[in-house]
Amino acid sequence: MPFRILIADDEPQIRHLIRKLLERHKGWDVCGEASDGLEAIEKAGALEPDLVLLDISMPNLDGLSAAPRIMEASPQTGVLVLTLHQSLDMARMAASAGAAAYVAKSVASRELVPAIEAYVAACTPPQ
Repeated sequence: MPFRILIADDEPQIRHLIRKLLERHKGWDVCGEASDGLEAIEKAGALEPDLVLLDISMPNLDGLSAAPRIMEASPQTGVLVLTLHQSLDMARMAASAGAAAYVAKSVASRELVPAIEAYVAACTPPQ
C-alpha cells in the first residue's frame, strides 16, 4: 500500500515541483493538492493521507493554524511543514502546532525526501 501525501501550498508551481520530486520515489503517492489551509483541512479529512506537506504562509488559513485542525480531521495524518521561513522560532511554532518536521523550501530539493523517509521510518513498526 503506498504512502499517501497531500501537498498544501498556495503556489501552483511549488506544488508541481514537489509533486514531481515525490513521484520519483517508489511507494509514495501524491493523493491530492490544496491551495490554502482551509482546503488542506477539508482534503485531509476526505482523503486521509499519511502525511500533509504544509506551507506556513497561505491565504484563508495559515499552515500553523491549519496543522492541528488537519490532525483533528484525520488523526492518523502527520504534518511536515515546508516553508520559506527559516528561523528557530518558526520551527518551534511548527512543532507546537503538531508538525513532525520542518523543512525550508530553500533546501527542499535535498532535504525533503530524507525528512519524509525519516517520518515513514518512525511510523513503521519494526518487522
